[in-house]
Amino acid sequence: MLVQKMRTEATKRALDVQIDAVSVAEIESHLSSADVVLLGPQVQFELARLTELSAPLGKPVAVIDMMDYGTMRGDRVLDKAITLMA
Repeated sequence: MLVQKMRTEATKRALDVQIDAVSVAEIESHLSSADVVLLGPQVQFELARLTELSAPLGKPVAVIDMMDYGTMRGDRVLDKAITLMA
């Protein structure tokens, strides 16, 4: 699973981060505690709605690159999350 690959990469880099996966139906209840929200390519249709919901909270929302998602490139997805938080 991509989340596990991201966690493994974060451990290699000695990053103190929490990486979780939740369904789109649950995401609204997690927005306040998230630093960044990454969507799988299969739910990119939710990008505009979730961006609107997260904007007042200052939380960036983005879609994971389809190739990175499909090839489970946890390192690259982690890089994207870090960049969005900067």
